[in-house]
Amino acid sequence: MKSKTLLVLLLPLTVAFCQKVTAQASVEPVSLRTEYLNNPIGIDEAHPRLLWMLKDDKKGAAQSAYRLFVGTDSIAVSHNTGNSWSTAKIASSASLITYIGSPLVPFTKYYWKVMLWDANGRAISASPISSFETGMMDQRNWRGAWISDNKSINTKPAPYFRQTFKTAKKIRSARAYIAVAGLYELYINGKKIGNHRLDPMYTRFDRRNLYVTYDVTASLQNGNNAIGVLLGNGWYNHQSIAVWNFDRAPWRQRPAFCLDLRITYTDGTEEAVATNDKWKTQTGPLIFNSIYTGEHYDSRLEMPGWNMAGFDDKNWKEVSLRAAPSRQIVSQTMHPIRNVEEIVAKTIRKFNDTTYLVDLGRNIAGVTKVKLNGESGTVVKIKHGERLDKNGRLDMSNIDVYYRPKDNTDPFQTDIVILNGKGPVEFMPKFNYKGFQYAEITSSTPITINKEDVTGYFMHSDVPAVGRISSSNDLINKLWWATNNSYLSNLFGYPTDCPQREKNGWTGDGHFAIETGLYNYDGITIYEKWLADHRDEQQPNGVLPDIIPTGGWGYGTANGTDWTSTIAIIPWNLYLFYGDSKALKDNYDNIKAYVNYVESISPKGLTTFGRGDWVPVKSSSSLEYTSSVYFYVDANILAKAAKLFGNQKDYVYYSALAQKIKQAINSKYFNKQICLYGSGVQTELSMALQWGIVPDQYRAQLAVNLAKRVTADGMHLDVGVLGAKAILSALSDNGQGETAYKLAAQDTYPSWGWWIVNGATTLYENWDIQAKRDISLNHMMFGEIGGWFFKGLGGIKPDEQHPGFKNVLLQPNIVSGLNSFNAEHDSRYGKVVSSWAREGNKVIYNVTVPANSSATIKFPSGKTSKVYMNGMPVINTGDYPVKAGSYRFEIVN
Repeated sequence: MKSKTLLVLLLPLTVAFCQKVTAQASVEPVSLRTEYLNNPIGIDEAHPRLLWMLKDDKKGAAQSAYRLFVGTDSIAVSHNTGNSWSTAKIASSASLITYIGSPLVPFTKYYWKVMLWDANGRAISASPISSFETGMMDQRNWRGAWISDNKSINTKPAPYFRQTFKTAKKIRSARAYIAVAGLYELYINGKKIGNHRLDPMYTRFDRRNLYVTYDVTASLQNGNNAIGVLLGNGWYNHQSIAVWNFDRAPWRQRPAFCLDLRITYTDGTEEAVATNDKWKTQTGPLIFNSIYTGEHYDSRLEMPGWNMAGFDDKNWKEVSLRAAPSRQIVSQTMHPIRNVEEIVAKTIRKFNDTTYLVDLGRNIAGVTKVKLNGESGTVVKIKHGERLDKNGRLDMSNIDVYYRPKDNTDPFQTDIVILNGKGPVEFMPKFNYKGFQYAEITSSTPITINKEDVTGYFMHSDVPAVGRISSSNDLINKLWWATNNSYLSNLFGYPTDCPQREKNGWTGDGHFAIETGLYNYDGITIYEKWLADHRDEQQPNGVLPDIIPTGGWGYGTANGTDWTSTIAIIPWNLYLFYGDSKALKDNYDNIKAYVNYVESISPKGLTTFGRGDWVPVKSSSSLEYTSSVYFYVDANILAKAAKLFGNQKDYVYYSALAQKIKQAINSKYFNKQICLYGSGVQTELSMALQWGIVPDQYRAQLAVNLAKRVTADGMHLDVGVLGAKAILSALSDNGQGETAYKLAAQDTYPSWGWWIVNGATTLYENWDIQAKRDISLNHMMFGEIGGWFFKGLGGIKPDEQHPGFKNVLLQPNIVSGLNSFNAEHDSRYGKVVSSWAREGNKVIYNVTVPANSSATIKFPSGKTSKVYMNGMPVINTGDYPVKAGSYRFEIVN
């Protein structure tokens, strides 16, 4: 009896002890990444970035020191020895470290781990072992030759290539390295390698080409093996004609590729299978492909087994050798494009035996996969679009306006499949994507199509989601979802404007949406690649084109600061969100050249070099004013970067230039007596607030005047793209959060919500749904609202003094008409949560600050509200600092 009683008494202590041990065991370094990727292979960076997070739920959890081990022997690394780099114990909270060990060797796998010490100086669990693997590292390490099929740029059928080889020994590992001018699919022994789509990413092909690395160890077999490669045109050989002149790109040629297959055997020997003049080529069923319009597939020409070892290729042709398309062949180190989401058809409507209309129920970028069955020679056309005409048929008039076809053989956004009469043909485009909600399928002879025969695939760069919001207003939730749909629909290795009409990397659209992108997605690898595209495109005098990459279009008179400030704004935002200065450093000289050019044509500090407030509701803003504001933004970012990198001379010069520009703007456009800018329209007032043009002593009054202007405009927007970028934050950051929310939640014309109540699942290009032009239904240029939800309602903001959310600024706006709002952002240090909800006469505000980070809270209503934490009053006289941990506040007005 006594022993049972003792057991009962001891049980709670045992449970508590076990819980404590479990809690302690969960304290560890996690999320180890190299170059922001998980265990990447084929990287060329000589000094890769190594990063991690501290997992520790305790209040005040922090890292006080770290030690890194990097080496080629995983067992040695696990025992705290790195033959490439072993640091001493370094007293630092840094969790992003650049490798500075022994020079990295090509084609080598490196293992690494990190040991940490907590805030009290106690050692905690070491991390799991992570890895990265180097690629070519130097263009001279390629063994293969560039090959093509010796056909002209006007040849429509795509080239197929094959080669066979034997392996006689046991394989330890095998890697395929493939560089392509154009697009490709790689096959080994009949199976497609990897799940990427549209590789390699689009670049300025005559200046930089990307290669992709695959682990193909499991794809090889003892004995006979075969490699197959299918090439697509992509942007390299643009045969379709549109106003952007890609058919006249200086790099344009028939697609070509270079491949090295490096095999390592268990006995330590190595062998390489590489492209050379012994490969064979042929055309086949893919009779036409265009990244811009569609694909044509003749299933009667299929070649079963063409990528298998036993295939009879005696009728195949010799390949031709080609020069490399550029002198810079570098690794594609980024999140790839994939078929990310499968979407089943919502409805199918049969008009007659040869015409069907499929509705996916939402607008996407991607492709359809169809299963078709019919007589041999039946021609099936699958046309894709965003809207229907009054008869329920597909209407392409809003998206085909810039297409200039020579004839009717290449219809816009249309795939063509010719059936073989031997049974079902399953088709999905390999080298194209479209923007669409509807697919209209027509056939030359009667066929039967069921809803299950058509599937949509949402394609985009497969960037991890890092942001979530939810609220008591379903319109806000739908707007956030639609904004993300448009963002992803326009992320294909570079940000685009729309996935149908253009697919262009419009610079303005890219920087208008940068905060929305980074609050919601881990997109740094995409943006760093796009910045390299900027460096490739920049002219010696510093000028950048409107669209990047470009085949030559966009170097005009309007490609100015409001659009091409991407060169400064994107690196600056990457610094703020990641605490990583590499993009700023890599592009510093380019930012400087750009600012110097604008200064050279604008010696008095004002410039008209720009495009202006594109697609406004009704009121126009001064082009000189808006362009000069962005000139100031660029000069100011350059000055800050100079200070960050210790360049005192540049810091002094560009700080003075920024001040000169600001003074010039205020002297001409600011009316101090009535506290208005320009003609007093929403865009002009918003930009002065958002970009720090207005003198501090006038800031609050200008925000009041902006709110009054919005009220005078019926609590509706009257802005174009520049105003849409600025207006919500200009209000909510300056005491006018109520007005900002009313604008964001407005559901009548003109507003974001007007699109949603009219059925939008993406953002539109025009406030007016019935506009005669500029009416793409999947556009990102008005997408700032997706980022504003996090910073304006949730109040989550990076701290410029402690970037990367090392210190989080929490400044929520608890607005009327909204009962609850929750925002979460997975920062580089972990999850940040800012969540508030009304309970009777008080507001419950829940905050989570990740380990190794801190936060500064500014409670809403300022000094007039009473704030309690755990029943105890909190001094609410300004900024309230907190360390890592979770907190529950009660706010009583």
